[in-house]
Amino acid sequence: MSKLKFAVGVDLGGTSIKVGVVSKEGKIEKKISVDTLADGGPDIVIHQIKKGIDLVLDKYEKQVVGIGIGSPGVVAAKKGMVEHPPNLPGWEKVPLGKIIEKAYKIDTFVENDANAAAVGELIFGAGKGLENFIMVTLGTGVGSGLIINGKLYRGETGAAGELGHITIDYKGPQCNCGNIGCVETYVGNNYMVERVSGELGSHPESKIFELLDNNLGQLSPKIICDAANSGDQYAKSVVVETGRYLGYGLASVVNLLDISKIIIGGGVAGFGKLLFDSIQDTIKERTLKSLKERVEVLPAKLKNEAGILGASALVFYQS
Repeated sequence: MSKLKFAVGVDLGGTSIKVGVVSKEGKIEKKISVDTLADGGPDIVIHQIKKGIDLVLDKYEKQVVGIGIGSPGVVAAKKGMVEHPPNLPGWEKVPLGKIIEKAYKIDTFVENDANAAAVGELIFGAGKGLENFIMVTLGTGVGSGLIINGKLYRGETGAAGELGHITIDYKGPQCNCGNIGCVETYVGNNYMVERVSGELGSHPESKIFELLDNNLGQLSPKIICDAANSGDQYAKSVVVETGRYLGYGLASVVNLLDISKIIIGGGVAGFGKLLFDSIQDTIKERTLKSLKERVEVLPAKLKNEAGILGASALVFYQS
């Protein structure tokens, strides 16, 4: 066992912190989850991160070569500085990397969670062997990471890859970021649920009502997905429309960067082939002729373990 190398991966979320010990081959040896307690501010959240790390280290400590942390917000990777993460009240600029490295005397790498997901797919998943791809994570928001020439592209401040905040309708709804008509305002979970809630009255035949037992408060992307999978035409149209909105934003990125491989992960990716075909068809409609035939939209491989595996991949990506 002494020859084996492991990383600790920390997936920092607004509700829970998932921590795991991961081998260099991408096998999760041990994992736990602790509450974030985000309302307590940075000190409490950092205490919870340490609690999670302590719970998984035990017999692996001497073989752990690094700690990787995927965090929301803009991350200055070289400093391990997390800036203004959403859903973490009281965080402005927190030197998370330095704090954890000092506590454990283990090399620590902090990255934006969408960037960590991109590195995870590069090292362990669907991006293995690809020199260039765009990683998109779909959930409450829309995040993305860019792999260019086999390397994560961070931009000047670490904020590169904000696909969710590309404008696709300059007269569209206002986004939480303050901008107008962002991709996220059409594809993010809350926005999608709000849109469907407003439209359902015009589709009394929809199986969504049956799945909800007529309780609109229970509406979620999963309910929409289940209805679509059961053949509900309205739900299927929502999935196709979601793919088109994503495709509008992605087509601009493909044209700008000449990257033809797109990997899609996150909860909404569970919409499956209907969504993926809609994204791919829309991108092909709106990209340069020289790019059309090379465009390929792929499902992420890491799925439910993307957070821990992406964070741990930061260690192996560096080493």
